[in-house]
Amino acid sequence: MEKEFFENRLNINRRHFLGKTALGLGSAALGSLLLPDLFKGGQNDSDELPLGIKHFASKAKRIIMLTQNGAPSQLESFDYKPLLNKMFNEDLPDSIRKGQRVTGMTSNQERFPLVGSKFKFQQYGKAGTWVSEIFPHIGEIADDICVIKTMHTEAINHDPALTFIQTGAQQGNRPSMGAWMSYGLGSENQNLPAYCVLLSRGKGNGQGVYSKLWSNGFLDSIHQGVQFSASEDPILYLNNPDGIDMKSRRTMLDHLAALNEQGYQEFGDPEIHTKIKQYEMAYRMQTAVPEVTDMSKEPDHIIKMYGSDCMIPGTYAANCLLARKLSESGVRFVQLYHQGWDQHGNLPNEMAIQAKDVDQASAALIKDLKQRGLLDETLVIWGGEFGRTNYCQGKLTEDNYGRDHHPRCFSIWMAGGGVKSGITHGETDEFGYNIIKDPVHVHDLQATILHLMGINHEKLTYKYLGRRFRLTDVHGHVVNDIIA
Repeated sequence: MEKEFFENRLNINRRHFLGKTALGLGSAALGSLLLPDLFKGGQNDSDELPLGIKHFASKAKRIIMLTQNGAPSQLESFDYKPLLNKMFNEDLPDSIRKGQRVTGMTSNQERFPLVGSKFKFQQYGKAGTWVSEIFPHIGEIADDICVIKTMHTEAINHDPALTFIQTGAQQGNRPSMGAWMSYGLGSENQNLPAYCVLLSRGKGNGQGVYSKLWSNGFLDSIHQGVQFSASEDPILYLNNPDGIDMKSRRTMLDHLAALNEQGYQEFGDPEIHTKIKQYEMAYRMQTAVPEVTDMSKEPDHIIKMYGSDCMIPGTYAANCLLARKLSESGVRFVQLYHQGWDQHGNLPNEMAIQAKDVDQASAALIKDLKQRGLLDETLVIWGGEFGRTNYCQGKLTEDNYGRDHHPRCFSIWMAGGGVKSGITHGETDEFGYNIIKDPVHVHDLQATILHLMGINHEKLTYKYLGRRFRLTDVHGHVVNDIIA
């Protein structure tokens, strides 16, 4: 009687029930194949979504970050301040400085003489974005970029400031942004790392970059950035030694994995499984990396667009082209560091040379991604770790000057990946010293980048030393005004 009641009431019998259940199991099986981590639960011991699942629909799928190491001056690039030219060699008013902190390099100066840019500025694009004459190619893509003129940070020296932008903390041993992306979203290409690092060096005064900037920190080491080199082998030990072929390598790795698995069963250290994954990734990269780093198949018009330097390994232009190829191949986060922007003296000469190094290739990357239909899903970020002072450091002459560190405001630009194009966000005062509208803190930038990738920055956490850590620590707000 009870069986008949349910069959009549629900219009379902055992055959219907089993048939519907089978469909559900098939969907679940398909989901587990498409997203291997779907049913593993929160790996960070929380009730959040499993890793590899975005919190909401993303604007971007991958990131290319063009870090101009050493802090390019915003006053010679994207923050036009004609008042400084009119007030040449006049003292910075106390009402503007307000006793704010300066570095030890200028704290003993008797005066803070104002100096404007030696370079002319021109308005580009439909919105009339101001761009310095030393960045004509970036000016040409003004309608594709969003210039943020009100970035600010607490750090006043290079190492902590650069570490802060990359890891969300001024000290080391924290996961970098790329490591967080790898941890939260995984890789789109199982034959390449989720996080790749490229280094280049300009002709200006350089600051060092260190492996802690692409560290996995307290995350599993599988998430650390893989550094590419400018040598014949872009990845160290990529090729097999003499006498070892791929079949022998495969056999060796299989035996090594078996030994490591025994070690895991005995000690239970999860890092052992990470090492197994790294060996397997290295094996797959032996085929994938030579293909993606081969520039010989690039057509002439692409070489011309990036500039002839793109055929010289290790140059900024070559790394920009390689970044496009890596991103196109599914690498989640590509990080470029270009050194040489620390102009404490001889700024007009050095910065013009540095700008020439990066201007054409930076613009070419945007054009290249756009013509391939990849810009909408690739977020590109260009900028340094802080800004430069509106007053001169050291001796001031009509033709030569230098600028000290200035964390109060600096400029970056972003493009693609769901960012509004052809706009300028925020305003600084007419002295280019303080922010007067729409400030964007480093943590705000990080929160916005994660948001564009479909991640709620407050929910991407990792439990370590008894507390939950995140890229933005306990700060950060998404800058909705720059999101398309």
